[in-house]
Amino acid sequence: MKYTPSRTEWAATVPADAGFDPAGLADAIAFHQANETPWPHDIDAHIKIGHFEPPPWNEIIGPTRERTGPNGIVLRGGRIVAEWGDTARADMTFSVTKSYLALVCGLAVDDGLISDIDRPVGEIVKDGGFDSAQNRPITWRHLLEQTSEWEGELFGKPDMVDRNRNLATEGAGQAKGTFRALQPPGAYWEYNDVRVNRLSLSLLRVFKRAVPAVAKERIMDPIGASDAWEWHGYRTSEVEESGKKITSVSGGGHWGGGLFIPTRDHARVGLMVANHGRWGDRRIISEDWIRRCATPSKINASYGLLFWLNTDGTQTPSAPRSSVFMLGAGSNIVWIDRDHDLVAVVRWIAKDAFDGFARRVLAALR
Repeated sequence: MKYTPSRTEWAATVPADAGFDPAGLADAIAFHQANETPWPHDIDAHIKIGHFEPPPWNEIIGPTRERTGPNGIVLRGGRIVAEWGDTARADMTFSVTKSYLALVCGLAVDDGLISDIDRPVGEIVKDGGFDSAQNRPITWRHLLEQTSEWEGELFGKPDMVDRNRNLATEGAGQAKGTFRALQPPGAYWEYNDVRVNRLSLSLLRVFKRAVPAVAKERIMDPIGASDAWEWHGYRTSEVEESGKKITSVSGGGHWGGGLFIPTRDHARVGLMVANHGRWGDRRIISEDWIRRCATPSKINASYGLLFWLNTDGTQTPSAPRSSVFMLGAGSNIVWIDRDHDLVAVVRWIAKDAFDGFARRVLAALR
């Protein structure tokens, strides 16, 4: 059985014993530290200046937190090989949160609460969000693959804010938020936040409880995560379900909210995914669901079920094509490389620098 850390003890090994050239791995870490994200530490101010979208759609409706500096961790065989910066601080992680939603959705599938992700969401979620002609055909897969084309307003943010979104030019005055005619569900891929939040609300409806409570009980506590992580929604996202008031959490941090989490906890989740949904002798999520998350969608070969893939090498050219990523703005990155038995978490690196980091890590392997 592969090594698995306990809640209180996490074995560390020196780079040479893990198959690394120590100087080469140190160079990768120094490269990260020298290529910090240009984002200011004041995340609140960064959102307010319109980095993601212009006023009035940039209004912050959830909590934010000032970020820390570059930090990260490299695991090989589950053991800590290198660690730098403050890896215990719960920082905002933006769209890495989306991959956590995929994992919670996997629990619903494993439990039989969702019998088939290719069935319309509206068959079991009866809150009006899937009643229109545009939204009625939307399946769980569409939401998970970001091809839903869901139309409407949720928690004060209209779906229009995500139309014409281009990740390559985000923050550079792009056409995001301008009109684009919607396509049939499943026909068009577009990275989004409003529709992902609609998935999160739908999972709340299915479990009939708060999504973070499910994640804590079924994923985070069993893998020994800390008590420092938090998962927030918005001041506008409280809903009623089964007679209870519950906050629906967000899948990102564009307007505040989302997952605030230490790097070490990200590394545990990444290790669980690397081990095909197992934690030691305990099954957390089915192997089949982990495989489906890393299966390329028909429209976007670089995207699975809320996980980024390296199928054609465009995500990270220097990494193996089998690599799987949990990615968030900033940049916040969980890199899962089963080919080399590696999990790396890299926080607050310049967007165009991660490939250089990955290249240096792999070059350090002997």
